[in-house]
Amino acid sequence: MKIISIAVSKKKGTRKEPVEEALLTVEHGIQGDAHAGPWHRQVSFLATESIEKAKAGGLSVGFGDFAENIATEGIDWPTVAIGSRFRLGESALVEITQIGKECHKKCAIYYQAGDCIMPREGVFARVLEGGPIRRGDRISPVGAVAANE
Repeated sequence: MKIISIAVSKKKGTRKEPVEEALLTVEHGIQGDAHAGPWHRQVSFLATESIEKAKAGGLSVGFGDFAENIATEGIDWPTVAIGSRFRLGESALVEITQIGKECHKKCAIYYQAGDCIMPREGVFARVLEGGPIRRGDRISPVGAVAANE
């Protein structure tokens, strides 16, 4: 299990731009990202496998296009229990707070990509312990979770 991509944006509801590294801040999220703040959806995750499935279905998409902060490899996020914790890199620790989300209206991502898989396959977390993260960093479950390890 590892981080394949990290992406940030200045505005909500838009595609995010990939970056090599980011800093997670306790009870805030990724520094400089529009979704960061004192709430339960500080950081979003989406499996690379989900993005690849969308590509195979004909969508022209890449990392950050679904507004995910972190694209991962080896974790089936919709099967992970709320409350599960994951260590990202050496020091950051996140806790899963929500699986999927309800979209009240179609956002720019839907119109640009033709679909948005985040409501079905994305998960959200809050930051319990901060620290730097980088592409390629290992993701380690802390405690029992249902994931493809």
